[in-house]
Amino acid sequence: MDRNAEAFCPLFHHAVELIGRRWSGAVLRAMLHGKTRFRDIREAIPGLSDKMLAERLHEFQDEGIVERRVYDETPVRIEYVLTKKGHQLQTAVDALSDWAETWVAEPAPRAD
Repeated sequence: MDRNAEAFCPLFHHAVELIGRRWSGAVLRAMLHGKTRFRDIREAIPGLSDKMLAERLHEFQDEGIVERRVYDETPVRIEYVLTKKGHQLQTAVDALSDWAETWVAEPAPRAD
């Protein structure tokens, strides 16, 4: 049996690429903690730009992880809500968070 075929799974690879993109994990984690409004998500993640957040939310929508809801109010209210598919990532995010707390060193402060 070809061990390389067992080691590589295209579905796993796609999932890791999607969630592993810059800021994706942080956006997902903020949403799993109840943040649904664009501004609230952005404010929960230091250093995240509007452009990057918009890109990540759009990617999550395309993948069926997030649903964009527009409420006909004045002013218009828009929320980004995790779908069932998005909520299913909770276990993976929790496991990665636990691993990070055990094994990843605190990043050094940046000199801006």
